[in-house]
Amino acid sequence: MGKKKRSNLQWKEDLFLKKQLNSLVKLLEFAHIPHKQVFCYRTTGSTARAYARIWAFPKIFQEVLQVPPTYVIEVLSEKFDRLNDEQKVKVLIHELLHIPKNFSGSLLPHRYGGKRIDKEVDRLYRMMKSK
Repeated sequence: MGKKKRSNLQWKEDLFLKKQLNSLVKLLEFAHIPHKQVFCYRTTGSTARAYARIWAFPKIFQEVLQVPPTYVIEVLSEKFDRLNDEQKVKVLIHELLHIPKNFSGSLLPHRYGGKRIDKEVDRLYRMMKSK
């Protein structure tokens, strides 16, 4: 059996997505998230199953390079673009919920402090729509 040919993975900064994310941060009152330290990228050519991912900058690199905690939210274009608007918003909320309140550069797991990210996404989405 032959191996699957890897596609050409490409990343591109997505300023439109960044504006959407900034709006969500305001609407959801996520004051712990400084928008200048969250970047948005769109990936094409990925074979991953995810719609989006969040990347954290490890504490050791923050210390060595003397930079503040930073996050990158990556949407995988082939999967994310097929979603309807509601699903896209929920995916972005999901990724934002991985950022801890102390904005340390670490990531929260899908279950933390008695909460589940998927349940919290639904709750926050309903709250946002009722505003």
